[in-house]
Amino acid sequence: MSMSVSMPLGGVQVGSYDSYQQAQAAVDHLSDEKFAVENVTIIGSDLKMVERVTGRLNWGRAIGAGAAGGAWWGLFVGLLLGIFASDGTSWFSSVLTGLLIGLVFGALFGAMGYAATRGQRDFTSVSQVTASRYDVMCDPSRAEEARAILARWSLRN
Repeated sequence: MSMSVSMPLGGVQVGSYDSYQQAQAAVDHLSDEKFAVENVTIIGSDLKMVERVTGRLNWGRAIGAGAAGGAWWGLFVGLLLGIFASDGTSWFSSVLTGLLIGLVFGALFGAMGYAATRGQRDFTSVSQVTASRYDVMCDPSRAEEARAILARWSLRN
């Protein structure tokens, strides 16, 4: 029987871990033991969003970040257009023009985006969703085998 996403909570619990890395290591061990890991699901419980503030956002940073992103896109477009250049000078001018146009438009869009917030979010951050517990679940027909493999593994560690 193939396990499907519709199975309630991914099956029955065969292990519970404090971090995703531990749960991932358990599933990796099951795989190393030739267990059919397509019958396994990792489920995070008690989710929380953690937002780490990385710095202050001001006009200079907003314009600079927009210009940098725009420059990358402009470079990409310039390289694509440079493919059709007839000689080296045309290729270089295509790449340089794309880079400069991308830089200018990126700076403009960065400034417009910062102005649109009207000072309500003057910081930069990185968000991450984490769980307090990670359960390794398995198809009920294979659960005992998975539990036995993980029990032997936990005794060695």
